[in-house]
Amino acid sequence: MEKFYLELPTIGRKQEALDYLQEHVDNGSDLNGTGGLKDCLEGITYEEWLDDVIKLQEKEYAESKNKVTGTTFFTIRESDNRIIGMVNLRHYLNDYLKNFGGHIGYGIRPTERRKGYAKIQLYLTLIEAQKLGIDKVMVDCVNTNIGSEKTILALGGEFDRQVHEDNRDVTLNNYWIDVNESIEKFKDEYEQYVTKGKVK
Repeated sequence: MEKFYLELPTIGRKQEALDYLQEHVDNGSDLNGTGGLKDCLEGITYEEWLDDVIKLQEKEYAESKNKVTGTTFFTIRESDNRIIGMVNLRHYLNDYLKNFGGHIGYGIRPTERRKGYAKIQLYLTLIEAQKLGIDKVMVDCVNTNIGSEKTILALGGEFDRQVHEDNRDVTLNNYWIDVNESIEKFKDEYEQYVTKGKVK
């Protein structure tokens, strides 16, 4: 049975992270939950990105950039030490995120999709939210993204409302997940896939 854990980005994962980015480009796939890693396609270095995502865990720095504090993780498959996804957990919501984006952004690399990994990744992220004392998280998805909707619903997501984001001209479905309730409800299903104590 495959096991997974979340890992904070490091310089040691540079090439793997850039490969993860390139795989999305090669497949014409949107990048989600990467904490701005796609900016590496537009001239910034991985080192600059890494410095930024580390500093974004500090409130003063985040708010100086009109953002909220957040933590970006690589999702690692233990058996081959491979980045199979990325997730960005925002510690609180500003006015924009209350409508668009919510607490959690996530994605799975194109060649690893449709294997149930997104659900495991979301479960792992709920554990991190619980550690931060976040009781409920908002998660959204484009209303036509059936796979993402299934992932959210599978972890206890309750539909709240539908909003239109003018910047991207997309309609989003907003859901709320009760963190403690969902972890307790689904632990028997997902704990078997979690590598204990492996968040780095």
